Amino acid sequence: MSSMPLHVLFLCTGNSARSLIAEGVLRKLGQDQFRAYSAGSQPTGTPNPYALIVLQDHDIDADFAASKRWDVFAGDDAPKMDLIVTVCDNAAGETCPVWPGHPQVAHWGVADPAAIDGSHDRIIAGFQTTYEEMSSRIRALIAGHPTAETIGDLARSIGQSEAGQS
Repeated sequence: MSSMPLHVLFLCTGNSARSLIAEGVLRKLGQDQFRAYSAGSQPTGTPNPYALIVLQDHDIDADFAASKRWDVFAGDDAPKMDLIVTVCDNAAGETCPVWPGHPQVAHWGVADPAAIDGSHDRIIAGFQTTYEEMSSRIRALIAGHPTAETIGDLARSIGQSEAGQS
């Protein structure tokens, strides 16, 4: 049996929207079972304001939100990750750092809500869709009661089943 909590790192290129939303959802829903983090290969430096609005609309405190580089989690003093989840196709295709402990990996590709142009309502709707997609996947991950040994297979199956629905 693995020790709890399980540590999950969500990666995206900019670490301003999708990965921050996923981190926020898992922080709220994962409680004592999980520790959530996020980072990017080329962080924007600031969270997208629409991502913060959507998190707050779902009663998720966004004080954790910061756009940071993924190598913050590759050092010897970083928390040992059990699972790394890429949430954008660009990050999935990039050469990642060598992670301490050799965590499991999965890909949950989600369309970039930050790429949406138009009215405030249209942009908020795009970020809400991202929230719903991440929330659905994270709820499935939590419901699967993973261990450090099973979290990778579970996360990959969630990514594959959700990809077919979007």
